[in-house]
Amino acid sequence: MDDGIQWMVGATTSSGWMLDVYFARGIDAEELALRMGARRGAGAGPMTDAEMAGLELDAYPERGPSSAVVRVGEHAGWAFALTYGPYLNQLEKVSRDGVEAVHYHYNSEHPPTYVMYAQDGRTLCGFGLCEERCRYGQEPDLLLPDLVAAGILHPDGQTYCSPGFDDYADRQRRGLAIFAERFGLSLPRAVLAEEPLPVYAIAGSPAPDFEEISAWAAANGRPLPDERLRLIPARLRKDYERATDPQWWDRQAGPLTGGVGWRVGLGKLHTGAVFLNDPDRDTER
Repeated sequence: MDDGIQWMVGATTSSGWMLDVYFARGIDAEELALRMGARRGAGAGPMTDAEMAGLELDAYPERGPSSAVVRVGEHAGWAFALTYGPYLNQLEKVSRDGVEAVHYHYNSEHPPTYVMYAQDGRTLCGFGLCEERCRYGQEPDLLLPDLVAAGILHPDGQTYCSPGFDDYADRQRRGLAIFAERFGLSLPRAVLAEEPLPVYAIAGSPAPDFEEISAWAAANGRPLPDERLRLIPARLRKDYERATDPQWWDRQAGPLTGGVGWRVGLGKLHTGAVFLNDPDRDTER
């Protein structure tokens, strides 16, 4: 039986807080990974969702080089990519040259869950689940007839058919079903947690000093970085540089005390949050 994609409502990866999925029609799984930032031939795997937890991906770029990876596959005429790491806006890159693309993003700490559709490098339409009267893209009302037919909105596009709904999960599944039915999307539930899939690094490219830092980690009793994608976690890199670079501490000195004090890093915190007026872009909070 076809699982559709409604099962994704409320589901998360091994991170425990997010599910971020790209679909693309017109390219294969490797090309989808390449458009998201991978290097050709640099795939690893296959790996399961549980194995991804051991990669120590860095979701906070201000701590160091952020890293993100995807598990990719193909189903029912669409390539798909399950992403791990910081939130990345790749929808229009994925959809260039006539390709169709859909982006589903759920962050348990920053609602709403939203779904967006793009084609040929343009975001055409999309909406937040349970916030369907706020629609986005160059053709924001493209799916309005579907929302009306599903009994979610009245034809004015602003009035909910059931304003006092209690079952948010059911409402989200109904909104997500619109994308599944309109674009022929489906994805077996097993690909999230059970099936091993090829993995590509799409941010934080494999470190050229991987062996050097790995040797230092082994000599100093630190956890060794995973060799499959050769990504160095930002925390390990910071510890390595602090221990081996004699100028490291000097670079941390700030101007407040004439070069003796500390510079407090109050940089931007990148999370999976989204702005309501532009839901498919990187968010800085």
